[in-house]
Amino acid sequence: MHVVPITEAPPYQAPGHTQMHMRRLQGLDAGPADSLWIGLSVIAPAGGTTAAASEVEKFYVCIEGEVEVEAELGGVKQVTRLGPLDSCRIAPHESRRLCNKGAEPARLLLVMQLAPPRQRPQIATNIEHQER
Repeated sequence: MHVVPITEAPPYQAPGHTQMHMRRLQGLDAGPADSLWIGLSVIAPAGGTTAAASEVEKFYVCIEGEVEVEAELGGVKQVTRLGPLDSCRIAPHESRRLCNKGAEPARLLLVMQLAPPRQRPQIATNIEHQER
């Protein structure tokens, strides 16, 4: 078992993300993982991401607040709002944009497949996580 207390979850930054505070809960620099990693984003009002796609699928679960998700794949555009415990899947190569249009911060859980080994970022961290 590998436990990461939220107070020890490493923060991270990602291109195209604004007014967002993000932490890795499991995987990559938060500990061992074979196939996926889990992150938690707190999105401030008017914060979010630019439209972007990746080679791997992503799952989002809204924990608190409301997040607008705009996705496009094969010329088909979809827009939805996720409320508490609503979720969505973003397919590989599907473009997605996230936006908090509410007045309160939103919390969003991300479960994302690890990138193929040739594309995985090299993670440098001074934080050691203990196996518990």
